[in-house]
Amino acid sequence: MNAKAMFDIIKAGDLDARFALLYGRPSVPSARGRFERALLGFARLYGAEREVALFSVPGRSELSGNHTDHNRGCVIAASIDLDIIAVVAPRDDGVIHLSSEGYPESVVDLSEFTEPRPERFGSSDALIAGVCAGMREQGLAVGGFDAYTASDILGGSGLSSSAAFEVMIGNIENHLYNNGRIDNTVLAKIAQYAENRFFGKPCGLMDQMACALGGIISIDFADPAAPLVEQINRDLSTAGFALCIVNTGGNHADLTPDYAAVPAEMKALAAAMGKEVLREVDEAEFRASIATLRESVGDRAILRALHFFAENDRVRGQKQALLKGDLAAFLSLVQASGRSSFCYLQNVYSPANPGEQGISLALALAEDFLAPRGGVCRVHGGGFAGTIQALVPHAHVDAFCDLMDATFGAGACMSLSIRPEGAVRID
Repeated sequence: MNAKAMFDIIKAGDLDARFALLYGRPSVPSARGRFERALLGFARLYGAEREVALFSVPGRSELSGNHTDHNRGCVIAASIDLDIIAVVAPRDDGVIHLSSEGYPESVVDLSEFTEPRPERFGSSDALIAGVCAGMREQGLAVGGFDAYTASDILGGSGLSSSAAFEVMIGNIENHLYNNGRIDNTVLAKIAQYAENRFFGKPCGLMDQMACALGGIISIDFADPAAPLVEQINRDLSTAGFALCIVNTGGNHADLTPDYAAVPAEMKALAAAMGKEVLREVDEAEFRASIATLRESVGDRAILRALHFFAENDRVRGQKQALLKGDLAAFLSLVQASGRSSFCYLQNVYSPANPGEQGISLALALAEDFLAPRGGVCRVHGGGFAGTIQALVPHAHVDAFCDLMDATFGAGACMSLSIRPEGAVRID
């Protein structure tokens, strides 16, 4: 179906049921408008008569397991109703043209950009090339396409805009050139490969996995080649709580060393214990060796290891609480996770810029507000700058958002829903 006909289909409401599943019934009109605008953007750049397909990949919110995935730990995460959407048409010359709303066009020749280029680290074209290179390494087909994308996942918000973008490239290649047969778990691993090797960021796999799979999931990364993934059918909204994300702003430009230091210090401690990652270290042996480890790896690495071991136990406890419907136990562990990240993981602000502590301030204000009202809060995502997460009783969402917006700016507080599907083709 060409772009013009697809526009008419959406305008007539023929995809409303699909939009209702992904975004919720009240958001159908806005979803329809987003795809209509994206189709117009595609038609303007690449032609209204091109045969097109529609795609969506959600952002994600980490519910527990802060900085555990890169040391083969356990996490709980959920996809959210903010996403990146794409209007796409194939092309036969092996070149990808991708225009993101508000950004310059990326052009990647798949026959030329086949290896990591350090000078391109941090760029969107590096992610595009990296995903396609990762697919080729696994014997999967890749090809060129023209795409127009739009995203309402705020960059730097801890909602994984980069992971959603990576998964989107794989999602497109999957449906255009592999008949949609590639499992989304495989796409997540390829996306991680692209970010690690081509983008130059040593991330774990949680972000990509949550964006790709959808819903609430628990992931055990003990075997990184075959992570154990389990869907958890629990709706926090019907349990009386809104999932709120507060964007505190802050400068993300120089935080890569802070992010990189977390897995590096954990792995350095594991190496001192003769292991590759902390998941392989016996906790009792580690605790008995703390005095010696202080000299070899330093106190912060030890504190971060203490966080890792306790956080893994919390994830297991939260998973069981969700499966049993024990919301009180789940919320208590959410708050404990937040305190551990603050005190032991120490990813609430950059030590290079102690004067900027938006996350610390947001947590202080949120805890004062939520504690007497039955809500909880924690640092969200990678930390150092960006966002906190709060589970807020529905009756207090407006007042909570008013408080956060008054401190961090209008629109800083976002009330989200958990989306049941991950990376999908819409049409």
